[in-house]
Amino acid sequence: MSTFLNIIGEKCPKCHQGQVFAKKGNIFLFQLPKMHTNCSHCNHKFEKEPGYFFGSMFVSYSLLVAEMVVFFLIAFQFIESFLTIVGLIAMLAVMWSTFNFRLSRMIWIYLLDGPKRRL
Repeated sequence: MSTFLNIIGEKCPKCHQGQVFAKKGNIFLFQLPKMHTNCSHCNHKFEKEPGYFFGSMFVSYSLLVAEMVVFFLIAFQFIESFLTIVGLIAMLAVMWSTFNFRLSRMIWIYLLDGPKRRL
């Protein structure tokens, strides 16, 4: 449970105290999230090499598809027009883009760099 809270809280995967993102970003102000290069608490480097976060695009895609399916299933109960639902899903995708960007990078960091468990 603490790993889930650290991912949501955007904490460092090593010390669980430093913040990974300097700016959250805002899609309406055309601002992207900004990451720190190193943890302010333990100096852990977040991006190991160029292209390190390439895999987080697949995580982001999976999150977006899951959100769209859930929204479609809920909206289909109340809205009869398919085009209206598709338009609302497109708006949802744009509005949640910065959140999905941050969350997918955090999941990717914790998958590759997170706490190691012994078997």
